[in-house]
This record gives sequence, structure tokens and C-alpha cells, in this order.
Amino acid sequence: MNEVIQNIKTRRSVRSFTDKRISDEDLREIAEAGMFAPSGMNRQTWQFTVVHNQEKIKALAAAIAEVLGRSGYNFYTPDALIIPSNVADSAWGRDDNACALQNIFLAAHSLGIGSVWINQLRDICDNPKIRPLLQDLGIPDNHIVYGLAALGYAASAPKEIVHKEAIVFVK
Repeated sequence: MNEVIQNIKTRRSVRSFTDKRISDEDLREIAEAGMFAPSGMNRQTWQFTVVHNQEKIKALAAAIAEVLGRSGYNFYTPDALIIPSNVADSAWGRDDNACALQNIFLAAHSLGIGSVWINQLRDICDNPKIRPLLQDLGIPDNHIVYGLAALGYAASAPKEIVHKEAIVFVK
């Protein structure tokens, strides 16, 4: 099987991470993979914020927990976050960021790094308890976070998943 297809077929969401640190070089490479995703009319209205600071990750998770009423929420305690954000008035921002996240997840997997999609920020970016934290991370006020990648080394091997048949050929 082709290496790219093998990477796609073996990537799984990881929700339990070790304490092992990801190198800044690997984080940059993973974030750059997001920049190579397609974007509507190639406008590339996104920004990729890499957070490799446990205090900032914990502060953002705690604020989300408070706003959403999810006691103990912690992004699954990752080593790092990659937060794609996009201008709020982009007609394709959500789609562009979804494509970027897929590239990020696949790039991470190819480097032996686990990942999971986090979507709790989507509807609360402008909450007064959240926006100041996003500002502190350098995310522009006119940006929305539709989803983000929590990254770390997997604490255990992800379960195998059996996919339902969902392919229909029409000739």
C-alpha cells in the first residue's frame, strides 16, 4: 500500500498522552503541513498558533470548562496545541480550517505523534472569559477557532476501528 494511504488509514484519535515533549522542530513541521491545505479561492485567511506552554494550555482548558460547565476539562492533557483560526467573515473559514486540521493530524501521525480534534471553542471565542486568553495567544480579535489539534505521544496504542462500508460506485 502507498505510504500516504497507509498513513491515512492508520491515523486514530488519541485521548491519553505521555509526558514526553514534542520538539519545536516537529511542531513547526506539523503546523506548516496545515498551511498546505486547500483554502477557498486560495485566500489563506487563517493563522496557526502553536501553544507549547503547559500553563497557557491549562488556563485555556480551565476557562472552557467554566464557560461550558465541564468540570475537570483538560484537552486530554496534551503536550501542545495547534490552533488554526480564521477570519470570522470568511465564507470558507470553517472548511479551510477543517482541511488544515486534517493535514495537521496526518503530519503528526507520520511523525509518531498522537492527536485529537478539539471543537469546544467554536461557539465561545467571543465569550469574555475566552477572548482575552485567545488574545494572549496572539489570535486576532476577528478570528474564530472552529477546531484545534491537541498533540502528544500516545500513552497506549489506539484501538483498531472497523469502518462501515460507505462506498457506492456508479458507472
